[in-house]
Amino acid sequence: MPETRRMAEEANRLGQDAQQQARRVGQEFQDAAQGGFEAASGSFSEINRGFQAIAAEMTDFSKKRLEDVIHAWEQLLRARSFPDVVEVQTRYAQRAYDDYMSEMSKLGEMYLDTTRSAVKPIEQASKRFT
Repeated sequence: MPETRRMAEEANRLGQDAQQQARRVGQEFQDAAQGGFEAASGSFSEINRGFQAIAAEMTDFSKKRLEDVIHAWEQLLRARSFPDVVEVQTRYAQRAYDDYMSEMSKLGEMYLDTTRSAVKPIEQASKRFT
């Protein structure tokens, strides 16, 4: 009988150990899932913030370009000779080209910054679980 009692106690201890280990694994899984959700949520927030900034920048650029077009038309209407018209067109074309190139560079940087910001929460979450 003492042998049976010892075996029962050993089986009971092993069962409790397995139960504790299962709880621990379950808690780790739950923590990982929560961390992943928080990382994804943070990432989407950063993407949204970045796209709002990009949209605002594009709106401002469009307004400036429209003002430049109107100004160029006003200058064309005031031109008194063909060389004046060519001069106005040349200045407008150069200014438009420079502005577009500058804006595309700025937007490219904004997209890169948005991507970098969106990745940070995911990187931080992955570092916690590795």
